[in-house]
Amino acid sequence: MSGDSPTGFRAAVRSGYDRWAAVYDHDGNPLQALEEPELRRLAGDPRGLDCLDLGCGTGRHALWLAEQGGRVTAVDFSAQMLDQARAKPGAAAVRWLCHDLATPLPLPDGGFDLAVSGLVLEHVEDLAAFFRELRRLLRPGGRAVLSAMHPRMFEKGAWARFTDPATGEVLAPGSRPHSLEDFLQASTGAGFALEEMVERAPVAAFAERWPRAGRYVGWPMLVVLSLRADTQG
Repeated sequence: MSGDSPTGFRAAVRSGYDRWAAVYDHDGNPLQALEEPELRRLAGDPRGLDCLDLGCGTGRHALWLAEQGGRVTAVDFSAQMLDQARAKPGAAAVRWLCHDLATPLPLPDGGFDLAVSGLVLEHVEDLAAFFRELRRLLRPGGRAVLSAMHPRMFEKGAWARFTDPATGEVLAPGSRPHSLEDFLQASTGAGFALEEMVERAPVAAFAERWPRAGRYVGWPMLVVLSLRADTQG
């Protein structure tokens, strides 16, 4: 969990994800497999909606939203992650934007009906500012679906990390141990109502397919929040 200053922390996260990009989609990360169906279920049908993917990485959610008929803008601050996303089939249907989520986005107020964010919140230092910006971008009544590694994973000494294929070095881009209460306070304080919160632990059958989940069977590994923006302007 690197970086003493906010600027240093964000630089470490960006650098880490730039190095992770080449193997991110196929390094056997069980959290992605646990998360994807839950986030998509809660997102629902995006057909005809203006959709935003915050921290899109290699584009797995953005490309799905576009494939399902959403008009998608996808944002990430890792140029290498975005390069991977842009090279995938269907990428031409998405507007890709390289931008740091810790700073205001060059997007209009109330420009989106649906926002998603997959496994990003542990890399956000100022949750209140993040959720305020998210609320600004959504239309009244718009929805946000956000996933995160469950905060209880920190009790197991687990946070985002990967093995650099070039060096064999195990790297942790940088994480902050927020609590569920932190997520809820920041989101409700920004003008969101919680519609659903899903907590998931891997079961033995899942761990057979995704061996890295074996040590976490029965332990909360994932949380997904479904939020609705208040109906005031």
